[in-house]
Amino acid sequence: MRNYIKIILLGIIVSFTSCTDVIDVEVQQASTRLVIQASLDWEKGTIGNEQAVTLSTSTEFFNTSNNTAVNGAFVSVTNTMSGEEIIFTDQNNGDYTTDEFVPILNETYQLLVIYDGETYTAEETMTAVTEITRLYQDREDGFDDEELELHVEYTDPEDEENYYLFKFQREGDLLPQFEVGDDYFINGNQVDEWFEIDEDDDTEKIDVLVPGDVVTIEMHGISEAYFDYMNILVDQIGGVSIFSSTPVALKGNCINITNPDNYAHGYFRLTEVNRASYTFE
Repeated sequence: MRNYIKIILLGIIVSFTSCTDVIDVEVQQASTRLVIQASLDWEKGTIGNEQAVTLSTSTEFFNTSNNTAVNGAFVSVTNTMSGEEIIFTDQNNGDYTTDEFVPILNETYQLLVIYDGETYTAEETMTAVTEITRLYQDREDGFDDEELELHVEYTDPEDEENYYLFKFQREGDLLPQFEVGDDYFINGNQVDEWFEIDEDDDTEKIDVLVPGDVVTIEMHGISEAYFDYMNILVDQIGGVSIFSSTPVALKGNCINITNPDNYAHGYFRLTEVNRASYTFE
């Protein structure tokens, strides 16, 4: 019986180790679409006149080409209340810029992009953000009470709905981390938002915050619609587990009025933003 079992096991091992066939995986191909990066951010304490819109095209998953810039388009932003139109200048590298933009809180603006015979539009309201009142470090409130975390304190304005986007990036890291929040449970209160970097369990690499690290912080006031968009996006960026819902194609607010089926990727946002940096001790 033992010899019989050994023969079966040997046969299974040989059958697995002898499989050398190359398997071609068919990847579903999506249509090439216009990608509109139109984040008009007004930093507190600045005029906010210098703004940029970046246009590119989407690529196939395994396409390593970096030449996706879109040139020759027409780009403008109009204040829908005053009717003032600002035309963005083509820099011939995918960027369209202006130094004449006039940001006004709570007013609505319309983006217009004309490219390849089709017209794309989007509307958004310039949304205010409250001041950051304090930045400090601690070890008590994170998931690991032995590791450093960064705290961002602010006071949420009372009697209004507020939505926030936080961007944290440690100097030297390739990608930033994003968090979104609203004031449903914190309206009118002093708020303490904290940021921590966990150990990477997959690579066993210790990547936590340490003294000397410099982290830049952006705190944006955003619209409810953009909050909903980013909430889904941040969830998808965080990865998919067996308990996660299936990722879906995420559409922004840019509408193709010439051919609605050929929608664009990206989002037109207008936010007031606090920018700061913190050096850990």
